[in-house]
Amino acid sequence: MRSIWNGAISFGLVSIPIKLVNATESHSISFRQIHVEDGGRIRYRKVCEMEDREVRGDEIGKAYEGADGAMIPITDDDLASLPLPTAKTIEIVAFVPSDRIDPLQMDTAYYLSANGVPAAKPYTLLREALKRSQKVAIAKFALRGRERLGMLRVVDDVIAMHGLLWPDEIRGTEGVAPDAGVTVRDQELDLADALMATLGEVDLADLHDDYREAVEELIAAKASGEEAPHAPAPSGGGKVLDLMAALEKSVREAKESRGETVAEAESEEGAGEKGEGEVKSLRERRTASRAAPRTSSRATPKAEPGKKSTSTAKKATAKKATTKKAADAKKSTGTAKKTASSTSRASGTSKASTAKTASTAKKTAAKKTAAARKRSA
Repeated sequence: MRSIWNGAISFGLVSIPIKLVNATESHSISFRQIHVEDGGRIRYRKVCEMEDREVRGDEIGKAYEGADGAMIPITDDDLASLPLPTAKTIEIVAFVPSDRIDPLQMDTAYYLSANGVPAAKPYTLLREALKRSQKVAIAKFALRGRERLGMLRVVDDVIAMHGLLWPDEIRGTEGVAPDAGVTVRDQELDLADALMATLGEVDLADLHDDYREAVEELIAAKASGEEAPHAPAPSGGGKVLDLMAALEKSVREAKESRGETVAEAESEEGAGEKGEGEVKSLRERRTASRAAPRTSSRATPKAEPGKKSTSTAKKATAKKATTKKAADAKKSTGTAKKTASSTSRASGTSKASTAKTASTAKKTAAKKTAAARKRSA
């Protein structure tokens, strides 16, 4: 890329030699003016009013026209000798967060290239400092006969500079906004939110200039003698006056364009009900989100000091009594279970002992009877 300006970046006492190159290029198609009758080229010639003749480019200079119409010649040497530190230097004056820059101030973009091997180290230092600080540098520089503001930021591994308009070059917004009497309903805002959510995001790299492509096709058709393409007839039935209907239709069309097709058998009434359901859902979420902070920030009514302490004491006493009763009941239940278990074990032992005694008595009686029978025999 051809450089358009050579100078240096002034970073405190550090000087970084750089070359300035354009960061953007125009792809727009340009046209020539012709004479409609015969197709002849229309040209503009630079003519001197004093001599009434066409002059060459090397004969043309610059001048400032005074209030009385007098021309004050200004040469390039006059401009180059101005006592300005920014004549050949991009002077950094501050570092600020990027959100401090109003996009309305953005102008032409340039790339700053290190000019020579010695400039590589300080150039890299400034680039890495900008990256780490997450800030942009505000600078002043002179280009094409005027001093300008600039914003330096890092793009990939290159320092880029955006020309900025001076604050007094930004017009005010008075008289541009619509009348303040216009109101928007929540239902309309809900549908607008639904449309925004449906459209979603887009990769800017996927966008292209459809107008330029159409003009190129038109030129190619004309050059080859073919019929020029024509735009399709508008399908609309007139201007849509119902904003709600337009929003609902926009949501459906946006969904269809993204592959979320609507069933062909769905009637207009069903589509309307579907839209109303989406709006209702969005409205409920919006209401919930609005109500949440109000509920959390609502102050609790303040009670009188005496009543507050009495109520607190009563609550504490009741709580303790309830806790004690529960503990006593639990303890009694446990004791009862243990007693029942002991009684059961004792009963079992007593029954076993009684049975054993009865068995022993029976055996003794049988032995005595057997001995008596033997003696009698």
